[in-house]
Amino acid sequence: MSRSPSLPERPRLELDPDMSPSERLGALSEHHEQLVQVNRELEEQLADARERRSTLTDEVDQLERENETLKTSSLYVATAEEITDEGVVVKQHGNNQEVLTELPTQLREGLEAGDRVAINDSFSIQSELETETDARAQAMEVEDSPDVTYADIGGLEEQIQEVREAVEEPLVNAEQFAEVGIDPPSGVLLHGPPGTGKTMVARAVADKTDATFVKMAGSELVRKFIGEGSRLVRDLFELASEREPAIIFIDEIDAVAAKRTESKTSGDAEVQRTMMQLLSEMDGFEDRGEIRIIAATNRFDMLDRAILRPGRFDRLIEVPEPDSEGRKRILEIHTEDMNLADEVDFEYLAGETEGFSGAELASLATEAGMFAIRDGRTDVRTADFEDALEKVEDGDQTEGQPVAFY
Repeated sequence: MSRSPSLPERPRLELDPDMSPSERLGALSEHHEQLVQVNRELEEQLADARERRSTLTDEVDQLERENETLKTSSLYVATAEEITDEGVVVKQHGNNQEVLTELPTQLREGLEAGDRVAINDSFSIQSELETETDARAQAMEVEDSPDVTYADIGGLEEQIQEVREAVEEPLVNAEQFAEVGIDPPSGVLLHGPPGTGKTMVARAVADKTDATFVKMAGSELVRKFIGEGSRLVRDLFELASEREPAIIFIDEIDAVAAKRTESKTSGDAEVQRTMMQLLSEMDGFEDRGEIRIIAATNRFDMLDRAILRPGRFDRLIEVPEPDSEGRKRILEIHTEDMNLADEVDFEYLAGETEGFSGAELASLATEAGMFAIRDGRTDVRTADFEDALEKVEDGDQTEGQPVAFY
């Protein structure tokens, strides 16, 4: 421990009786300055002492909390299976041991069967825990209101209209379905090549309806251990129900809903169990209130017929690569904030980019801007787009070719 700083020496005033009045005044003035200096040093030391006291107080509080933690016994997690007049039947997690214990007075009103509780070594209930939600489900991509609008999507007017009818209308105008006497579609499946805007369509619908957008890749539902995938599917739908109105978007659904085979491996069996849980959740979807499901896949041919039947995915919407007019509109969207030269002709560029997806056209616009920066310009010209087109096409040609290492 550092030692406290010593106090400054107190100045002494010695006046000679033989001093003249001016000398006496000078001595008094000098003594006053010394007193002011000593006072300043004392104030600085006092401020340092107060700061050190605050630091030491925080350290003491931290040590006291740690000490209390060390003295506190760990509790076990259990589930209240049944509430009776004799007490509560709890099942401890891990060993599934069931015990009848007393119901604490403070929990008599709120505790229900199925709630999680904390118990001690003698199986006495200490507190009620919050509803369990898988940490992986909490880590899903959740957006309260995506910032993608229909105006940000080009070339998919027909597909957007079909999605709006199946997803948006039931959320914002549910009464019209009741008046007509039909149930709204339970799910929408978007299928088509990569980069054609399937995810953007789903996010735009969520933005239009002010719904929470819950996104998860189908590959994330494939788990190693038995029951993990099914549990994650349940948590996915529970998370959406807590934040309704909500739109669940499952990308790459073919990873968990591929055609079933005769394979006997444990991995394939777990994938099939996960798919059965997904089918079960979708069959009960009509009772879930303001929640809609959208799925997307690049491999429509791989999907199991069970998930494609009406009642699960009522609308199967193909999202193709954009045509010439669609490519022109996509280029206009992605170059809206770019400083373009007057010579840039979108009709010409749309004709030169046949077979490009929306994602590739966005990459083309970015590459054109990079070529302009490389030349030290702030305006993007047609030549920049042509150079970018050549670069993107070269990248497509080399894709899939073996790479040699030397």
